[in-house]
Amino acid sequence: MHAQPGHFYAIGIGPGAPDLLTVRAVMIIESADIILTPQANGSNRSLALKAIEPYLQNQEVMTVNYPMQRNEANTNERWKAVASDVVEKLRQNKSVAMITIGDPLIFATTSYLLYSLTESLMEENIHIIPGISAFQIGASKFHDPLTLQEDRLTLMSATDLAAVENALDHCETLVLYKAAGVIEELLPLLKVRGLLESSKLISSAEQGEGELLLNNLSTWQPRELSYMTTMIVRIGNRSWLNK
Repeated sequence: MHAQPGHFYAIGIGPGAPDLLTVRAVMIIESADIILTPQANGSNRSLALKAIEPYLQNQEVMTVNYPMQRNEANTNERWKAVASDVVEKLRQNKSVAMITIGDPLIFATTSYLLYSLTESLMEENIHIIPGISAFQIGASKFHDPLTLQEDRLTLMSATDLAAVENALDHCETLVLYKAAGVIEELLPLLKVRGLLESSKLISSAEQGEGELLLNNLSTWQPRELSYMTTMIVRIGNRSWLNK
């Protein structure tokens, strides 16, 4: 599969290790005319760009700075402007591939761009290539199955603690993204329910010495965590044998 002129590709590159990209992702990256890489305002590096360095040849690289803030109007305005630039490149018969850590449809900046592009492009000109998400690489590090039989898996942001508490009553495995900023509030909630020992944390997965793995949160000691911090809470298994 090769990138086609006038087509846009949203590519999930997984946790940031070059060898965890799919074959399709690599083929599109190598053949695309333009690589679009996100970079948060105030940052001087792109983890996504570093991960695909082995596959870069003569592609044009466009870095997109975006606001890391909970302001819907500003965020949408910024990505609409990016969408306009992308559409202009596509009209020049270029192929554009946007790379993102993880998967393009799970808590990804790519999703904002996709919403805007659907207003200007035909569906057949937009392609999405999945990537390994944080909860998948996290579970693999702990050799811990996420679900069995009829178990329910819930994936959500950790920032709404009331919603987290409610979710604990309605699933067997709870995956919490964006856990770094609220971990001190999450721990007492898990402790009351007796879930600290069955809760795991992974931060900066597959990013060398920065990677942090905690198999049991009852041993937690305060430390600085990356924005890319995910928690996996195993609540139990749903009974099914006697149904």
